[in-house]
Amino acid sequence: MDLQLKDKIVVVSGSAGKQGSIGETIINRLADEGAIPVLVDRNSRGFGYAEALQKKGIDALFVQTDVTDPIEIENAVKTIVAKYGRIDAVINNVGVNDGAGLDSTYEEFMNSLKLNVVSYFLLVKYALPYLKESKGNILNIGSKVALTGQGGTSGYAAAKGGVLGLTREWAVDLIQYEIRSNAIIIAESYTPAYEDWIKTVPDGEVVLKKINKSIPLKGRMTQTEEIADTALFIISDRSSHTTGQFVFVDGGYVHLDRALINDVN
Repeated sequence: MDLQLKDKIVVVSGSAGKQGSIGETIINRLADEGAIPVLVDRNSRGFGYAEALQKKGIDALFVQTDVTDPIEIENAVKTIVAKYGRIDAVINNVGVNDGAGLDSTYEEFMNSLKLNVVSYFLLVKYALPYLKESKGNILNIGSKVALTGQGGTSGYAAAKGGVLGLTREWAVDLIQYEIRSNAIIIAESYTPAYEDWIKTVPDGEVVLKKINKSIPLKGRMTQTEEIADTALFIISDRSSHTTGQFVFVDGGYVHLDRALINDVN
């Protein structure tokens, strides 16, 4: 299926994670579809990612940005528009489960919100004039923690709950401009960050097997490619009448009966 993304300018925040991360996978799938990925991240590895895409003939751009800084986000959008003249879609992909819980300080809690939800607001705020021109769309990457809780991560849970609230609010707010706003909700995906975390857990391999067994469909974690493919479909014109939706890419983790787990594993 042609997703009709060729030459679309797609801004992806949090896209300079380690190789195999959700953001890095998304930008490469965008490139495969002929879109022009714009990476917005504070990590300098984004320069290497953009250069690798450019060597393949893809007009990619990396704008190194601290997404907790409103001025840097505003300047990033100015840089993007100066080069391309438009923005067709924004994928807010920032997400760090930073463990800011009830025992954290006010500053730690607020920093978690700034990173995990305020950055979403700011990127859309500054990109909005250009999304109006292109009748573009917004996709927010969310987490099951917003709906299920997790424990010990008040900041991240509050932020991801806010992401879902903003997704619906923007769908309503921007419908007059024919701008769509949707979210993908992820449960368990074995990203490099997840791998780093599991290495810190006592009996990590045992814990990992237990987590895998808790996922009804196939007893495995969601692959980042599965998340990326769904993201591309949602931002494409093939999904042109979908807005205000939470799309779960989670192998049934959130909604399906736990009784299924023993049946499939």
